Amino acid sequence: MRVCAQAAEARVLHLRSWRGEHELDLVVERGGHRVLGLEVKLSGHVDDGDVRHLVWLRNQLGDDFLGGAVLTSGAHAYCRADGIAVIPVGLLGP
Repeated sequence: MRVCAQAAEARVLHLRSWRGEHELDLVVERGGHRVLGLEVKLSGHVDDGDVRHLVWLRNQLGDDFLGGAVLTSGAHAYCRADGIAVIPVGLLGP
């Protein structure tokens, strides 16, 4: 992830709020503080609880939130009704 981000002149971070209420596995930040949030889940099933921190980040950042996705072990990629993408890691390459 870091190599891909560097090629796009971005950096990869981990986010945890001060009190620990919110945590994101990966935050990719581009210039101007525009952000892509990513969660990594071992399960192939994604529910509302799995995306709650991505939705929180989107609400905090507004237009600076470029998008959010959950990387899973599932077989199908899709976009949830809340706009969060679900992407099987198997689709990202060998």
